[in-house]
Order: sequence, then structure tokens, then C-alpha cells
Amino acid sequence: MTAIKTDRAPLAALPTHVDTLIVGTGFAGLAAAHRILKGNRNADMILIERAGDVGGTWRDNTYPGAACDVPSNLYSFSFAPSPDWSNNYARQPEIFRYLRSVADDFGFRERTLFDCELLSGRWDPQLARWVVETSRGVVSAKVLVAATGTLSNPRLPNVPGIGDFTGTMFHSATWDHSFDPTGKRIAVVGTGASAIQFVPELAEPAAHLTVLQRTPAWIIPRLDRPVGKLERALYRTLPPAQKIARGGLYLYREAYVVALAKFTFLLPLFKLLAKTQLRKQVKDPVLRKKLTPKFTIGCKRMLLSNTWLPTLARPDVSLVDHGVSAVTADGVVDSSGVEHKVDAVIFGTGFTATEPPVAKVLHGTDGRSLADIWDGSPNAYRGTTVHGFPNLFLMYGPNTNLGHSSIVYMLESQANYISSALEQMADRNLVSVNVNQRSQDFYNSAIDEGLDGTVWNSGGCSSWYFDKNGRNSVMWPTFTWGFRQLLRSADLGDYELDTNDTPGGADLPARRPQESESA
Repeated sequence: MTAIKTDRAPLAALPTHVDTLIVGTGFAGLAAAHRILKGNRNADMILIERAGDVGGTWRDNTYPGAACDVPSNLYSFSFAPSPDWSNNYARQPEIFRYLRSVADDFGFRERTLFDCELLSGRWDPQLARWVVETSRGVVSAKVLVAATGTLSNPRLPNVPGIGDFTGTMFHSATWDHSFDPTGKRIAVVGTGASAIQFVPELAEPAAHLTVLQRTPAWIIPRLDRPVGKLERALYRTLPPAQKIARGGLYLYREAYVVALAKFTFLLPLFKLLAKTQLRKQVKDPVLRKKLTPKFTIGCKRMLLSNTWLPTLARPDVSLVDHGVSAVTADGVVDSSGVEHKVDAVIFGTGFTATEPPVAKVLHGTDGRSLADIWDGSPNAYRGTTVHGFPNLFLMYGPNTNLGHSSIVYMLESQANYISSALEQMADRNLVSVNVNQRSQDFYNSAIDEGLDGTVWNSGGCSSWYFDKNGRNSVMWPTFTWGFRQLLRSADLGDYELDTNDTPGGADLPARRPQESESA
């Protein structure tokens, strides 16, 4: 890694004013920080983080077996390649260590105030700044970058009796490490990307696992392998070799889009791969039928695992092909009315992707929150800016998620766009930029049109990609290099520009004394 040297002291308190405030220190926040500092090493920029360390989802999701389903050489920053990945698909502890090392090596930690949660942000039109309230005081910012993540808040099912259970209960994203599964009867609700990783880890120590499945998923082989010492030595001594490997992985993953979005008649090839693995790993035809999805493969993200199907075929694991309908004091009731007595309930039920919590606390020019403006259907211009919210930039915003490649590539693209906008604002002495509604609407119409023929919209599944209004507000519809090209630079011709000379911050509210010096 090529570090950005810094002689800054660690950030001990929230400043009163700052030019750029980044909220969140996962992949998104660090990508934004790097690109902004690359454009201006002396940028007046800080980050705030609600937790005590960087890492985002890879800090928080510590369930057994947690790992990435995108190869490590691609699921990492282009500006910080690591030759030290131990496996082709990195595990959670290794990704967390990687993000911590990036924060240290590039000087981001010194610019971060930890244990500082965003409580609200309001655009003040008179000051032409964001007034941001946090758990450690108030700060005003010319530019606000919301890098809070899409998969950050766990979703629990709304079922009767969920508060009545007397055993151990938690969501996989908030794993209770004091819980010992040895000899326990455990119910797992959900069979998505997290469950297929932690269920195989629980099967051996548990007395019995009951897995409640609402909808089966298509499972394809996980082509994982250890990264040998010679390969790591090659990457360390000849960095271009790793760059070539990354490029090959990128092109390989982009080829998925040909089937998922362009020529869906090719999807039976993926289905054949999945069904071959299913026949090989599950001999019982009754169980195999329960595990065979009825929707087109690719409609939901294809899940990678070599251990999920064999685990469900174990005699001490029961697959219930009904969702949960209620929770009792000592068990769960499936939708067919059968109660399953258990000692613990673990939810692998995903996140509130189409209802990001940050949208409820950000208020724009007319005082309404972003959630109110969206009304259940998030949309943004190039996934990054929203009309009525000047100088607000979203990382991992609407329609930037992928079903085939690395979200880190998308985040770096957004970081380029944000940096370009900030540089132009400085060059032209602009107070604020506010994307016009027409450009935003035109862009989202094009996104919707692009999604129409894809498997995500037409594959016959009910996925978390769709918001409560029935719009796919999550997925990017085509090749990622198209997104990179769109966000190569900010075209401020699509924005309403404020060029007045009001000195932002001249009469800003002071921080509350009792909070300003907490550290």
C-alpha cells in the first residue's frame, strides 16, 4: 500500500465546522476519504463512526463462517491491493483486518471520531450548510457524504410472540458470542446468504438444527482455495501480477451480466450447474424437491457454498419448508401451524436495504426527510445525489447494488464522482450544488427501462431488491464499467448551482458545551 503520510494528531473532539463530513468508515467511507484526499491532501475533511473502530459490515457481522462471496483480489480497494489474502474468498476476520490496516496506512483513523453516531442532519438554506447533530455534539458541514451502507440494519420478521421467547434469540448480524451451541436445539429462520454460512458451522456442536425456509435459493459451487506462499510472494515482489489477476477476475465476473441482464436464455447453463450440485450432495428426493427453487436462477443472488446442502442432508438437521408464523415461550411455530421446541432462535432474515435508516434523519431544503421524499421507493441521480438535498452525496445509494461483481468497484466509482464535484465546486467558488429534478427523473427512467428485461425483474421471485412500491430500487442493470464511465466526472450542467458569496459558517450554531469536548 502507498500510504498518504499525515502528521495529524488523533481526532479527540468534534470540530465546530468542517468542509466535508463523511458518515461511516466501512468500504464506502474509506473509499470516499481516499479519493477526496487524493484530489486535495489538505482537504478539511473528517469522518464520524458510530462504533469504536472502522470496518462497517465486516466489523459488525462476526457470525461463524462469515466470508465474502466475491474473490479477495476483486473485493478490495484498487489503491490498496493486499498480497496477503490467505484464501481466494476472504473470511470476515481477514477483511476486517484489511480495512483496519487501510485506515491506519492512509491516515484515515486520525481523521475519524469514533463512538459518534449521526442523529440528524438538516440543510440550512441561509447558511448553505448541513447542520449535523451527533451523539457527541453538533457540527456544520459544507458537504455531507452518507456512507452508512445498505446492509447495516438487521431486519426481524414481524411475527406474534417474538418477545415471549425464554431462550436465546438474536439476529446473525448481532451474533451473541456468549451463546454456546453445544448440545442445544436451535431454530434458524431464513436461508439467505448469511444462513448458508453459519448453519454448517452450528450443525456439528448442536444437538439438532431446525431450519425454517420460506423460499429455497439456487446454490452453486464455491470455488475457494488457499492462496499459496509462492503466489503471495509473487504478488508481493511483482505487484503488476496481482493487478493482472484482479483484471481477469473482473472480466470473468462481468461476463455474468451477459446471462443475468442481456441474454437470459443462457441462464439454464447456471441452472444445470446448480442442479448437478444439488443431485450430487442431496440424495433424498423429497429433500431435494424442497431445496429446488421455482423461480429463474439469478432472480435472487446465486449463493456460493460447498457445505450448505450436505448440512441440510444430515440426520440431525431438519428442513422445514415453511416460514415462521409465530414465536412461543419455548419455540417457533411454522406457517403450517407446527410448533418446534428449541433452546435458541437465530434469525438470518437480512437487512432493511430499501429502507435505509439514514434516510429518516436527513432533511432537505423543504424540511422533509429523505425517507419522506422517497416514500418507500429510494431513487437518486447516478445513485449518488437527490434533488432537494444540496451538497449531499450518497455512497452505495439506490440502484448501485450488484448481482455478479464487487461493490467496491462501484464505491470507488462514486468516490471519483464526489471528488470531481468537490473539485469543481472549489474551482468555481460554488456554495452548493443541487441536482435538478428533471435529470434525476430521466436517469431513473433509464434505470427502470434497463432493468425491465433482466432476470432480477422478470425471474419470478420475490426479492429484497423490490421496495414497498414494487420498484427495483436496489440493482444496477448492466455492466459495471458503464457505471464507472457515467461517474468518471461530475457534470454540473445537471445541477442547480448556488454561486452567492455568503460565507458559510459565519453565524453557525455553537456546539453544546456538555458534548463538545467528550472524547
